[in-house]
Amino acid sequence: MTSRARIEAEIADDFDEELELELDDERLAALVGDLSKNPESSTQQRATYFKELFRLQRELVRLQDWVAHKKLKVIVLFEGRDAAGKGGAIKRVAQRLNPRSCRIVALPAPTERERSQWYFQRYVQHLPAGGEIVLFDRSWYNRAGVERVMGFCTEDEVQEFFRSVPKFERMLVRSGTILIKYWFSITDDEQHLRFQMRIHDPLKQWKLSPMDLESRKRWEDYTRAKEEMIERTHISEAPWWIVQAVDKKTARLNMIQHLLSQISYGDVPHEPVVLPDRMRAPDFTPKPIPESMFVPKVY
Repeated sequence: MTSRARIEAEIADDFDEELELELDDERLAALVGDLSKNPESSTQQRATYFKELFRLQRELVRLQDWVAHKKLKVIVLFEGRDAAGKGGAIKRVAQRLNPRSCRIVALPAPTERERSQWYFQRYVQHLPAGGEIVLFDRSWYNRAGVERVMGFCTEDEVQEFFRSVPKFERMLVRSGTILIKYWFSITDDEQHLRFQMRIHDPLKQWKLSPMDLESRKRWEDYTRAKEEMIERTHISEAPWWIVQAVDKKTARLNMIQHLLSQISYGDVPHEPVVLPDRMRAPDFTPKPIPESMFVPKVY
């Protein structure tokens, strides 16, 4: 294979990685029997989506470069109902970024020890240092949502949370942290559809937990909790931004575009990278690898 062909193959592999992420959407369409009457239009929309996603992801790489250069501290919170598309959006944000300085934090339920600590304590250890971006897949707002609705905390603890969280977030911002909060909003019907798809799709059934099913029953309780949460924690230093997420693709694009607009960034000067010549020893001969060690060539 020529060098040009090898480079083209590598580029094609990069595109395939992106397409793999989109297979979820393809399965969804197949499961509901949504066969487009105008496939050319559908193909065009898909091409537009990919084009914009790649463009925005290039800008995210520039943003990360700027964050590292300026030693900025960035937190992005992703909140919303179950099946609202938070995880897919986070994947697209982090997909092409350097994982050494962009971390996804998705904490499990607190342990007994953590329940006895200051509520924000287990989140503090995940806050960014200079030059880092941290994406919270759910956050300290669990207390105002799932914990409150499911009865995992007392009403006194909820009210203490509402008194504390504006002070906590203002303290973060005063310390130089950029804090951006997104709520992914979907309709009652859309959540119902997405839960149904998870039930019937074997590759997505793992996403359904007893807690998810209970949350579906309590749609109105979650609505009331969400409304009070946003009303009491929408502060000028760290406002809430609502992402209309019924259409997952446009939600991703709109959210990433908005995220980029929240931080002023530019190009970082870099020295040109030159690949050095490999050192070669005249007497070097690699040792043969036994055939038994190779992965079988099934494909």
